[in-house]
Amino acid sequence: MPQITVASQNPVKLRAAHTAFQQIFPGQTFAVSGINVPSGVPDQPLSLPETMQGARNRAENARAARPGSDFWVGIEGGIEDTTLGMSCFARVHIIDRAGQSGIGQTAVFYLPREVAELVRQGLELGHADDIVFQRDNSKQANGAIGILTDDAVDREAYYIHAVIMALVPFKNPTLTW
Repeated sequence: MPQITVASQNPVKLRAAHTAFQQIFPGQTFAVSGINVPSGVPDQPLSLPETMQGARNRAENARAARPGSDFWVGIEGGIEDTTLGMSCFARVHIIDRAGQSGIGQTAVFYLPREVAELVRQGLELGHADDIVFQRDNSKQANGAIGILTDDAVDREAYYIHAVIMALVPFKNPTLTW
């Protein structure tokens, strides 16, 4: 059974990775476990490049910590101030045993001003959400996207598609990436 190490112990990220692998490789069974490793970027990445680097670092650090796995998955959420407001997204970086990489990204959505202001003051997005929406530990539940859409899309569903996008090269191994 292929072993997947997710560079997080957040149950939302673990479930998202497991679901994505099952959807891309139906009929195959995977063992998924998490490990906390450093991202090498701030707790709240403030740009797409910083978020990309955090996802890559997480996957590589998970690989170094658990070299016996078959896949290592780094999922990093980030924000970026734009002319339209503060955008929110996540990047996914997957490495397989052969050293091949796959990269994916979530859709982008914009944060309300009340949340964006707290993030600009230095709070991590999850903490800002908890304050504005009077929640507790929302980043391990439905997250900002779940809160803002009344769970039409929750954090787990949001990550699943990005993990699937990162799995495209592994689903198509005869093509050159």
